[in-house]
Amino acid sequence: MSLSWGSMAAVLGLAVPVAAALWEFVLAGRKRLGYRVQLDTTIRDSAASGPATTVLQRMQWDGTNLSDPSVVLLRIENAGWSPVVAADYVAPASDPVGIRIAFPGRRVVGMTVTERSPQVPPTFFVPGAEGFETTGREVKLPKVILNRRAHYKVLAVLDREEGFTEPEFPEPEVTAGIVGGVRGGNIRKTAYYPFASRQVRWLLASLILVSATQSAFTLAGSEDTAAPLDCAAGTLHLSGSTAFAPVLREAAEQYERTCPDARIPLTATSFKGSVDGLDTLAAAGAAARLPDGRGLGDRLTFSDGPKSDGRPRLLPRPVALSLFTLVVHKEAGVEDLSLKQVRDVYAGRVTNWSRVGGNDVPIHLVSRNPGSGTRTTLERQVLDGRPLPAVTTPDCAGLDRDRPGRCEVGGTGTLLDTVASTPGALGHSEVGAAAAHDDVRQIRIDGYPATLEGADQGAYPYWQTEIAYTYGEPPADSIAAGFLRYLADEVGKDIVRARGHRPCAELDKPLLCRPDGAPAAR
Repeated sequence: MSLSWGSMAAVLGLAVPVAAALWEFVLAGRKRLGYRVQLDTTIRDSAASGPATTVLQRMQWDGTNLSDPSVVLLRIENAGWSPVVAADYVAPASDPVGIRIAFPGRRVVGMTVTERSPQVPPTFFVPGAEGFETTGREVKLPKVILNRRAHYKVLAVLDREEGFTEPEFPEPEVTAGIVGGVRGGNIRKTAYYPFASRQVRWLLASLILVSATQSAFTLAGSEDTAAPLDCAAGTLHLSGSTAFAPVLREAAEQYERTCPDARIPLTATSFKGSVDGLDTLAAAGAAARLPDGRGLGDRLTFSDGPKSDGRPRLLPRPVALSLFTLVVHKEAGVEDLSLKQVRDVYAGRVTNWSRVGGNDVPIHLVSRNPGSGTRTTLERQVLDGRPLPAVTTPDCAGLDRDRPGRCEVGGTGTLLDTVASTPGALGHSEVGAAAAHDDVRQIRIDGYPATLEGADQGAYPYWQTEIAYTYGEPPADSIAAGFLRYLADEVGKDIVRARGHRPCAELDKPLLCRPDGAPAAR
């Protein structure tokens, strides 16, 4: 019995991914210790960027000038599918050192561990711990227990060795081995192969070739497929909510791929907050001097909640229900607060976490700047319309660790980083960003976590409708109208859901998304 080419391609298309999975997860993935050099830079290199950095050339360590200092950051990780324990390291049982890192041409003047997975015990890295030391040009690391996907990062400060005259330093030399590991158990550099081994990539390339060949036969003679109806030509400018920005960035990228004549340029300052976005849209519309009945077709602003009164030409289109959450520093010692306790904290009646069952740590409030929809929703729906207390320091780095205080930041990412690095800090964020940040803890309110079910039932108060605003009614064939239809289509809905929001059309109670169903953004 003979097989057609299409049948053979189908068999190969099934066999290749099965073989790739068996190799990666059964054979190659059993034990694998890896490292990545995430930073290797000299102060000399930094000084080349301009005179403002020349002060770093006078870098000192313990009062001694460094002649040619450099900084290296390495990530040590379990890159396989099996845990690595102390007995797995290829070293005598009496030798506490599991990994050695040499820096040819440089001597080590200081070292620390800057990050570790939660399941990696900190006792491995305390001063004086066995196997954790520096000698000359070498860093020694202990036999750290690493569960699957666990990692830690080592930061080393180095200086040029006397007599080393080469202009550039060689790469760090990492030496380690594990019993029963892949390819002799030697530690492998994973910076350029984070997904799969070379053999698996060859198999996947073969799969792609098979699929492309099969597609070529299938589509031979067919006419080119037209672009989707949602596609439009032109340039679209997006602005507004930082909480919804991850959705819009991904949707904009996908839309440009789908629609070759569309451009959606985004910068670091595209999303500066709901009120700023509404102001930007209103100003652009006023400058265009459009007659009544016509709208801008090249601008959209997204707001956490409805606009304030006085802007009749800004038209709302509910897109999604966005969940927000309170976040705290992990040392606060609290996971649940009643609504009354939350209001007491923000009113200044409770200034230490021990007053609400937490640790004896002063409370530091980290908030978004005025104009943030996340902040406005907090004030109106959680704090019963009461404004936040006065700022005590213009810079969050200036918070007094021993006294309560409040500071403000510009974006959600900055807020989460500040809360994570400030003991006792309390802040607010959209749920997706908070869940992706390992170093903060989300707070339940009256026992309810930030879930759509809680918002539907009226039990969880911290949520808001994400609304797209246009200036007037955009033309049906404009890129603004096309992008709005794209967000409401299946691909757009998938992106919205993947970022922790819920499309309004999928809610059990769609009226939650009505533009006048929640407090205004200003």
